[in-house]
Formats: sequence, structure tokens, C-alpha cells
Amino acid sequence: MTIRWGSYKVNGLYDELIRAAGKPRDAAKEVCDYFRALKDKDIEEYKAAAELAIHVMGITFTVYTEEEGSIDRAWPFDIIPRIIDKREWDQTERGLIQRVHALNLFIDDLYHKQSIVKDKVFPGELLKDSVNFRKQCIGINPPKGIWAHICGSDLVRDKDGTMYVLEDNLRVPSGVSYMLENRMVMKRVFPDLFENYNILPVDDYPSQLYDMLAELSPRQIEKPEVVVLTPGIYNSAYFEHAYLAQQMGAELVQGSDLYVDDKDIVYMRTIDGLSRVDVIYRRVDDLFLDPEVFNKDSTLGVPGLMRAWKAGKVALANAPGAGVADDKVVYSYVPEIIKYYLDEDPIIPNVPSYRCINKDERDYVIKNIDKLVVKPANESGGYGMLIGPQASRAEREKFVKLIKHDPRNYMAQPMLTLSTAPTLVDNHVEPRHLDLRPFILSGSKTQVTLGGLTRVALRKGSTVVNSSQGGGSKDTWIVDMEVQ
Repeated sequence: MTIRWGSYKVNGLYDELIRAAGKPRDAAKEVCDYFRALKDKDIEEYKAAAELAIHVMGITFTVYTEEEGSIDRAWPFDIIPRIIDKREWDQTERGLIQRVHALNLFIDDLYHKQSIVKDKVFPGELLKDSVNFRKQCIGINPPKGIWAHICGSDLVRDKDGTMYVLEDNLRVPSGVSYMLENRMVMKRVFPDLFENYNILPVDDYPSQLYDMLAELSPRQIEKPEVVVLTPGIYNSAYFEHAYLAQQMGAELVQGSDLYVDDKDIVYMRTIDGLSRVDVIYRRVDDLFLDPEVFNKDSTLGVPGLMRAWKAGKVALANAPGAGVADDKVVYSYVPEIIKYYLDEDPIIPNVPSYRCINKDERDYVIKNIDKLVVKPANESGGYGMLIGPQASRAEREKFVKLIKHDPRNYMAQPMLTLSTAPTLVDNHVEPRHLDLRPFILSGSKTQVTLGGLTRVALRKGSTVVNSSQGGGSKDTWIVDMEVQ
């Protein structure tokens, strides 16, 4: 038998499945027993079955290289799931709902009274220099005051087991299709585990997403026309755009498929003529949405779309301008934002952060740059950041210059020792670092996925979980122990 939990070393870190050598966590015991009973041949067959399922289902992601341009690759997947007890997840869910509620109030305030700025809780200079604040959105009132209808917040756990929010993704958060596909792969490969284990479902996300989008419709009709607006096949998340449209029964459209008439009504071009559109789930960045208002050279958006949205003739999710809160420097103020709008302390804490815009904190970051992770305000995917303990002297010196040149654009955090989970390496298991991205839908009610997308750093010792930089994924199981 190839997997021996007694020899699995947690090395003083928090492991999601194993409490100590040979001792699984309560929610993971049955799964650990299952994998311990497998022989080498069994593991090879299960791995092959998962790879075949990924190939047959066409689950891919896109990477870009200077040499070869865009390349579609098979989704990297590990068959040992991440497991979280529902009792713990209930607390996490409450924290995420609290957080996204406060963030929506914050965004709405910034485009109206800006009370949080006037009360000197949030610095006006941050707003002034924000690359994602859209003056074109000032005074607009989206349905129910919600700007970020879909949010993906990244969670990490430190070596002591504390869960933190690492960042919030409020513009066009991606990854939920992989969460759903991960579950489908696991059901195909391990149907017996799903029969005997009370794993809470994620399969209803597309219907929840559709219902949330449909209720935004400006027309009170039984079946509003919902479309997914994609930049096209060369976008790295195109697989997800197509997948979600198909799962919701919505049309997948590009900007050239839509038309805004002189009455500010949006139509979709079809073989039967024009068909009115009520709700657009847009996966196109703000600046490319409408060439009349933003980038005049954009061919990805729809001329007149902002007019239609302002007139209340079409709903957009997420709303343009929501990205003002999708900023790593703004992130550092979320505890104050929660306290200001809700008069509550955060249920899930932020990772301690240093704001380079503040001189004392900037001086600390520069002095201790070899110990910190430095992040630019608006990059994503792990790009543009410095991992101080792993960087060369030249790289650290370069970042000191960048910070001094534009302190508003940088913040820093201590380097967390991320939790691990057992991951297959050949035919044995080794600990690999991971994070978690749950998805939160905000409409007449707020719903959190039962789990999320677990991303795992497949390279030994690495904390970079992004698939474009060598990361992979696991299925995330929320297990209800009370009804086992």
C-alpha cells in the first residue's frame, strides 16, 4: 500500500487533512482511510481516469508566452480533495457575507456622498489616484445598490490555522467554472465516496447565478434575456465564459453581437432579427465596455452601453466602477470599512498589511523588504509582486525604487507560511501549499458557494498557486459531520 499517513510530515505547519503523523482530522478520516487502502495500480488508474475526464470534458486554461503566444493546456488537477468541516465553514460563510456587504456599501458611498472620505476613515488621496474609480459612474444607482454582484475572495490559512482574507476580486472574478468541473471529475472518478460521504453540493451555482442575474432585469417579465459578454476566444478565461453561458442557458455574445438604439435599449443580433437584452453578465473590463465613454478604440465593447445602463434599460453585472474596491491598497482598509458601515469587527481578518503611502510604514517596508511580500495595487495572477525572502538583491533594489517612485501603488505583507494538503507526487503524497477562492453572489439574498476553488502550488516549497505559473487545483469538500 503506497500511501502511508504515518510517514507524512506536516513539518509544524497547518495541514488541511492531517493533524499530525498518522492522525487525520475528523472530517478527513474516511477519505484518508480510503486512500491508504489503495495500491500503486489503483492510484495510477484513478489518476488516468481523472486525466481522461479532463480531456473528454475539454477542461483547459490559457497561458501566454513571448515565444508561442497563447497556448491551451489541460487543467492540472490533484485527485486528493481538500476537506473542511461544515461547522468551520459556517463561520467562514458569515465572514464573507459580512465582507461583501460592507464592500458594496463602500462602493455605493464612493459614487454618491463619499461619507467615508469626509469622515476621514478612508483617505481621499487613495480615491483620487485610484485607477479603477470611474467618474462616469458618479450618481448612478444600480438595482438594490449592489455594485459587485459576483465576488471571489481569496482565503489563506497561516501555519497556526488562522484563516485570513488575502484579497478581494470584484471586477470580473474568474475560476468558478473550474470549481464546478473539479467536482464533476471527482464524481466520475470516485462515485463511491460521494455515496458514502456527506459532501455538500456546489452544482447549483449556475442556477443561483442565473436567478441572481435575472432579478436585476429592468423588465418584470417571467424570463428576461440574460447574456454573457465575452472578449472572445483569445481571452484566458474564455472556457469559463462559454461554460457558464451554457450552464445557465444564456447566450454567449461578443460586443459586435449587441446594439444600442436611440432609445437606449440594448438588442442582440440574431438570425431572426433583433432581440432585446435585459441583463449582461459582462466579462469585459470597464475600459473596453463602451467606446463612447471609455477606450475609443475598443472593439470589445458596445457603443452606447453606458447610456443604456444609466437609463436603467439594461443591468450590468458586475457594475462598471466596482473595481474601485478591487485594489490591494484599498484591501488594507477593509477592516475599517466594515467597522464604519456595519459597526462590526471583521469575522475573517485581513493579512496584516503595510501601506507604502504612509511614510512610516513605507520606511519599514524598505528596511525589511527581504522579509516581506510586496504587491502592486492592481495586478493579478501573481504578477508584478516581489517575494522578498526568495528575491535576489537586484530584484529587491528594483522594488525599493518602484516604491519610492509611486508609493500609492504598493503595499506589503509578512510572508505567511500557507497551510498545506496532501498532494500526489508520483505514487506517494507530499504536502503542498494552497489557497481557496469561494464565490459570493449578492442579490436579494447573499449566497456563498459551499467551498470554492482550491488552488495548489504543485512545485515543492512554492507558494505560487496560479495555474499560469505552475499551480494546480483540488476539489474542495465541505463535509457535514453531524449527519455522517
